[in-house]
Amino acid sequence: MKTVTTLFTCLLVSVCAATIPFADAAKHEKHAKPAKPAPTYKTSFDCGDARARVEKLICHDPQLAQMDIELMRLYRLALTDEHSVPLPDKVMRDQQFWIDARNQCGTAPEPKTCTVRSYAERAHQLRQGSAIVRTKDPDRLTDGPLAFRCIGLNALIAATYFHTQPGVVYLKWANASITLNQVPSDSGSRYIGKDYQGNYSFRQNDYGVFFQKPGSGEMSCTVEPVG
Repeated sequence: MKTVTTLFTCLLVSVCAATIPFADAAKHEKHAKPAKPAPTYKTSFDCGDARARVEKLICHDPQLAQMDIELMRLYRLALTDEHSVPLPDKVMRDQQFWIDARNQCGTAPEPKTCTVRSYAERAHQLRQGSAIVRTKDPDRLTDGPLAFRCIGLNALIAATYFHTQPGVVYLKWANASITLNQVPSDSGSRYIGKDYQGNYSFRQNDYGVFFQKPGSGEMSCTVEPVG
C-alpha cells in the first residue's frame, strides 16, 4: 500500500510540475501588451482604401511615402504645361500605365527595391519632359536631370535625384539605367547599387564627380550644360 501511495504522489507532483509552465505562459499571454500597428504615413492616396500590396507598402514606409507625395506634385505640374513632352493628355494616360506597372512590384522578389526604382524612373521622365516640373520649388524633393560626361564612357549620363531619407539617384545613359541608394559618406554624397551585371557607384565631393560600373574602373565626370 505504501508503494502505491508513493507512486500516486510522484505522479501527482509530475502532473502539477508539467502544468505550471503552461499556466504561467497563459497568464503571461493574457497580460502581454498587443503589438503596436505599423505607423501610416501621408501619401497621395487614401491609405484606408489601399488594396494593392504596393500601396500598403508605401503607406507604411516613410521613404516611399515621401517619393509618392513628390511624384504627385511633379505629375500635377506636368498637367499644367502645354509644352511638356509628351503633352498633358499623354502624360495623364502614361501616369495610369505607370501606376499599373508600379503595382506589379508587389510580386517582385524585392518589392521595395522595385518600387523605389519605379518612382525614380517616373520622376526622371516627368522632370525631363517639362520645364515647369523643373521649377525651383523650395519644398521639392527632386532635382535634375543633370548631365555628366565621364572619361571612358561614350554617352552622357542623365542623373535625377530624390532627396528622401535615404536619398536616391536615377542614372540613365545610352540604353542603360540604374537606380542607386545613398549611403553614409565621410565627404560629399555617395550612392551604390547593383543589377545582374554587378555593382555600381556614383559619388560627388569637393574633388569632383565619379562613376563606376561593372567591368570598369572609377571614371571622373564633369557636369555638362542641359538644354
